[in-house]
Amino acid sequence: MTLSDELKTAYDSIRNGGIGFYEQDRGLIAVWGKEAIQFLDGLITNDMKTLADGQQMLAAFPNAQGRLLAVVRVSRQGDRFLFETEGATREKLFQNLFRFTYAGDFFVEDLSLKFQSFEIFGDLMGLGIAQDLAKFEGVGFLGTGLSTVLIPLESADAFRETLIDKGGIVMSDGTYETIRVETGDPKFGVDMDETTIVPELGLEGLISYTKGCYIGQEIIARIHFRGHVAKKLTGLILSGPTAAAGGSPSEVELLSTDGKNAGRLTSVTYSPKLGRNIALAFVRYDFLEPGTELLTGNAMATVTSLPFIS
Repeated sequence: MTLSDELKTAYDSIRNGGIGFYEQDRGLIAVWGKEAIQFLDGLITNDMKTLADGQQMLAAFPNAQGRLLAVVRVSRQGDRFLFETEGATREKLFQNLFRFTYAGDFFVEDLSLKFQSFEIFGDLMGLGIAQDLAKFEGVGFLGTGLSTVLIPLESADAFRETLIDKGGIVMSDGTYETIRVETGDPKFGVDMDETTIVPELGLEGLISYTKGCYIGQEIIARIHFRGHVAKKLTGLILSGPTAAAGGSPSEVELLSTDGKNAGRLTSVTYSPKLGRNIALAFVRYDFLEPGTELLTGNAMATVTSLPFIS
């Protein structure tokens, strides 16, 4: 599997210092109230007490079994907290928060339909896009790879034109998917779901192990203090064309060279920069060492750390 000439031109431009953007549904939920930190600290994997005004952090909402409800980025704006999440987890997150509005000084509002979301890859600071957020009264959740910018609907067209004027390229579905996998950015419903135990994602900064009790904390802490998870999301470099030919990646089992179950693929793409087919996969602990060779249905797979490209 390779990209068409047109898509590869866009990809090369983005990967060589340009900027690309992709529009998709995301969730934006506001939380405030005198007891907001108290309630949130009991629901989330990271330590809300440490989040300073103007700062942001990565976190997850688990259920009582330590399984994933949503991965979020949280931004603090004074006494208000903004939660950004995928469109697929927006409603579940809102309902999980809203049920506590009856219990104390705690308020929740779903702002998602008031904003247009832009997933942006590139140097936001260098191109002045971060400064444009204030101009357009937007909200930015800046990442090391893909960043999310949410702009009020009435300003979305003007912001889009600003991106294009600065050389921004509209990413196709295929280009966005390639860059998403290269950066090791998991997608709900594809690379993670309600069966995923939060530490299995292996995302840096996702969990505080010193903050104290929250829903699912006992199981998550037990996994941490025993030393390792049973499996973890990691990268694979494939020896040939997509191992998911004829089926979805999640249907492709990974095997060790002596035939033992070693995990399963979740996302597969072709990386023009690496010149190789690559995949995200859940790999069992015994086979997580980078360089370990595994077998898929029709290709060899070599375990590698994420992201594929820094």
